[in-house]
Amino acid sequence: MPAALLALAIGAFGIGTTEFVIMGLLPDVAATFTVSIPTAGLLISGYALGVTVGAPILTGLGSRWSRKKLLLGLMTLFIAGNVLSAVAPTYGLMMAGRLVASLNHGAFFGVGAVVAASLVTEARKASAIALMFTGLTVANVLGVPLGTALGHAFGWRSTFWAVAGLGVIGFAGILALVPDLKADENPHVRKELAVFRRPQVWLALLTTSLGWAGIFASFTYIAPMMTGVAGFSEGMVTWLLVIFGLGLVAGNLLGGKLADRSLMPAMYGSLGALAIVLLLFTFTAHGQVTAAITLVLFGVAGFATVAPLQTRVLSKAEGAPAMASAANIGAFNLGNAAGAWLGGLAIDGGLGYTAPNWIGALLALAGLGVALCSGALDRRPQLVHA
Repeated sequence: MPAALLALAIGAFGIGTTEFVIMGLLPDVAATFTVSIPTAGLLISGYALGVTVGAPILTGLGSRWSRKKLLLGLMTLFIAGNVLSAVAPTYGLMMAGRLVASLNHGAFFGVGAVVAASLVTEARKASAIALMFTGLTVANVLGVPLGTALGHAFGWRSTFWAVAGLGVIGFAGILALVPDLKADENPHVRKELAVFRRPQVWLALLTTSLGWAGIFASFTYIAPMMTGVAGFSEGMVTWLLVIFGLGLVAGNLLGGKLADRSLMPAMYGSLGALAIVLLLFTFTAHGQVTAAITLVLFGVAGFATVAPLQTRVLSKAEGAPAMASAANIGAFNLGNAAGAWLGGLAIDGGLGYTAPNWIGALLALAGLGVALCSGALDRRPQLVHA
C-alpha cells in the first residue's frame, strides 16, 4: 500500500482520539472548570454538532480546491482547535476549541476516502479506504486509553497537547506523501444536494442519528458510571476503555461482514442487539465483573452498526456519494450530541448514572423502528418515487 495511506491513517487516528478521549477525562475537566459532569458532557455534544455542521459545508466549500490542499487546511483546523483546548482558561474557550477541532472531521474522512481510493488499483480501493479508517478504530483501542492515562498522570491538558502533536505529524505526512490530486473540474454541488429530496436518504440519516444517540447517551458518562456505580478506581478507567476499544474493533469487522451478506438484516440485528445490551447495562453496571463484560458487548454491538448504517445511506444516494457520506458522518455526530444531552438531562434530573443506559436502549429501539419503516418502503418502490 502507498505510504500516503499512512499519513491519512495518522490523521484519522488523531481525529478519533480527540473525539472520544474526553469521555475518560470528563470528571477532571468538570473539576477544572467547576462545572457539573453533565455540563462538561456538553463538550462532547458541541464537538458532535460541529461535525454535523462542518461536514457538508466544508465538503461543499472545498470542492474546487485540490484535495491535498483541502486535507492540509482541515488538519490545520484540527491542530488549532486542540491547542485552544489545551490552553483554554475557561469552559467557554474550551468549548470553542472543541468546535474548531470538530469542523474538519466529516470533510477529512469524506475527502480522505476519495484520496485513498485514488492511490491504488480498482481491485484494492476498498482495502485502501479501510486502511485509512483503521486509524479511527485504533484510536479507540490505543489513542483513547493512552490519552486518558496521560491526562490522569500529567493533567488533562497534556492529552490535548499530545493530540495536537499527532495533528502536526499528520499534516507533515500529508504534505510530504500525498500527491497533489486536483479537484473535479466541474463540481456539481446542486446535483449533490438534490439527493436530499429522496425520502429514503432522510430515513437512513435518521436511523443513523437515533442509533448513535443511543450509544452516546451511555458512552458519554462511562467514566463516572464505572467509578461511581461499578466501583472501579479512576486508574482502571484506562483499561476499561481498552477492552471497550477491542469490542469496537470486533464489532466493526463483524458489522462489515454481515452487511456484505445482507444489508437490512444486519442493520436490524445490530440495532436490536445494541438496545438489548444497553438495557442490560442498566442492571449489570452495579457489579465490576458484569459491568466489564457488558462494556465489551456494548462496544461490539455499537460499532456493528457502523458499516450497515454507512452502506445504507450510500445505497440510497446514488449519484451523490460525497455529500451523502459527509451528511451521514454529520448524522452520526448529531446522534452523539443528542445522546450526550439526553443522558445529561437524566443525571441532572436525579435518575443516577445508570439512567443513560435505558435511555440509550429506547433511542436504539427508535432507530430500529425507523429502519424497519425504511425496509418496508423498499418493498413498495412506487411509494419511494412518488
